[in-house]
Amino acid sequence: MKLKALSLVAGAIALTLTATSFAVNAQTASPLSLQLAQTPQKQKGPWKELGLTDAQKTQIQAIRRDSRAKFEAVLTPEQKAKLEAAKQARQAQRQAGQGQRQPGQRRGKGGFAELNLTEAQKTQMRQIRESEKQQIQAVFTPEQRQKLEQFRQNAPSRRQQGNPQ
Repeated sequence: MKLKALSLVAGAIALTLTATSFAVNAQTASPLSLQLAQTPQKQKGPWKELGLTDAQKTQIQAIRRDSRAKFEAVLTPEQKAKLEAAKQARQAQRQAGQGQRQPGQRRGKGGFAELNLTEAQKTQMRQIRESEKQQIQAVFTPEQRQKLEQFRQNAPSRRQQGNPQ
């Protein structure tokens, strides 16, 4: 059961990474996309209940930025271009009002399914994700870790009730 919970957390982190400015390239990024990448995201799920300090939020943002850079380093230039195109398509859908998810609808894989990652790339990304998760866990206080664990344990009952948070 713990392995399943860890897999879900790793998947959630991966989705978070793809939903945020995953493929921001400092050399080609416009000021707007760079500004969006640095804007703090709304806290959802257990994050809002953990009572993170500003210092913890800053540390977590730095860990995520570092992970995004590592993810990007794993991709080939062609894969980066595909990911950027998928990101721009999602942004265009959102601007057109078509990017809103219906209640109960899950997020897609973003551009990852079309990247044709090699097994070596997948392994590297899993390692980066696991390292990121461990680094973020180290930022939490014991009480925050306990709250997060309780949230994970209650996740199946929330899903059965149709409540995604």
